[in-house]
Amino acid sequence: MRINLLCIGKTDDKEIASLVKYYQNRLPRHWNFEITEIADVKNAKNLSPELLKKEEAKLFLSHTENSDLVILLDENGKQFTSREFAGKIDNWMNLSVKKVSFFIGGAYGFADEIYQRANEKMSLSKMTFTHQMIRLFFVEQIYRADQILQGKPYHND
Repeated sequence: MRINLLCIGKTDDKEIASLVKYYQNRLPRHWNFEITEIADVKNAKNLSPELLKKEEAKLFLSHTENSDLVILLDENGKQFTSREFAGKIDNWMNLSVKKVSFFIGGAYGFADEIYQRANEKMSLSKMTFTHQMIRLFFVEQIYRADQILQGKPYHND
């Protein structure tokens, strides 16, 4: 199974980028985890929020295959414990899902087309974080899920 985290824009904070890379490098190769940073929409400042979301939707969909399982990282999504999240990943692996694509939207969220395409919405917290911080938190949770599924002591409860 491949896991892809799709994000609008690059991480311009070097410390966050370093920590994202740290957890990404700790994942075993068989997880096939990658981060796809989609270039910001050109002339975004001249677009209304709705038009910007539509342009971002086109970019997301151009990086997505019809067979992908699409999970939106969305403030209104369902929250999971780390163990529940690891269980979801394990279930997807057991179901032979080929690719799971997690989307982090732009500043205004997602267009309706993306909500319609999504298989599920997931929230990492009820709190609001920057899009750059969410990348770090998500990659750490992917690493934590790996450790949980291996029965390693990284996650104590």
